[in-house]
Amino acid sequence: MDSKKIALVTGANRGLGRSAALALARRGINVILTYRGDGVGAQETVEAVRAAGSDALALRLDIADVASFPPFVAGLGERLQPWGATRLDILVNNAGVGIFSPLEQVGVADFDAMMDTNVRGTFFLIQALLPLMADPASVINVSSSLTRHTSPATAVYSASKAAVEVLSRTLALELGPRGIRVNSIAPGPTATDFNGGAMRDDSDMRAGLAAQTALGRVGEPAEIGDAIATLASDGLRWVTAQRIEVSGGALL
Repeated sequence: MDSKKIALVTGANRGLGRSAALALARRGINVILTYRGDGVGAQETVEAVRAAGSDALALRLDIADVASFPPFVAGLGERLQPWGATRLDILVNNAGVGIFSPLEQVGVADFDAMMDTNVRGTFFLIQALLPLMADPASVINVSSSLTRHTSPATAVYSASKAAVEVLSRTLALELGPRGIRVNSIAPGPTATDFNGGAMRDDSDMRAGLAAQTALGRVGEPAEIGDAIATLASDGLRWVTAQRIEVSGGALL
């Protein structure tokens, strides 16, 4: 039987989710990763986690589809058995949607998509998984540095992430008696495929943002993954209800 800790990372088929899964794997943690539609990418993450020395499995889950949570959670117990586990030690709510438009161009469908995934889905997934969470455990919700500074055409996305931060603080108080820590990680500009890979592929955008960052560059996905894994670790076991910004000092 394997006695490793178990993490569940949503949206880990690519980007920051994959980086978080790999960072956790390098610390000896087995990973259940979820994906919405990219099964190929999810399997690539599974293989990378195994190459890092831990085990992984990929499960399909649409975070916006709250009705799918009860059957998803009901099947998790069986999935944990091969690892000799009955509980989740870490939950990383990474899956999110970003649709960026100025005020006059924001449609109801886009507004609802961001709120349904980033806020509603995050809240109700924590609720659904709570019976499977270990005492103690760590919940990390991925926010954004945009809750501190502003950028054009990001109003709805930023508001959804601000809501995630408030949820994190409040749930930290509610779940504290069980020893469950709840924190938020707020990445700054990072070179991923988010938003069409603009930050990764647009050299002018990268240069412009790098000039406004204390460390003089945009972030790399592994740096966000390492921060998530560190926050989940026992070394920060006395940290809860906090917003940790990982932005290299963007737009100070």
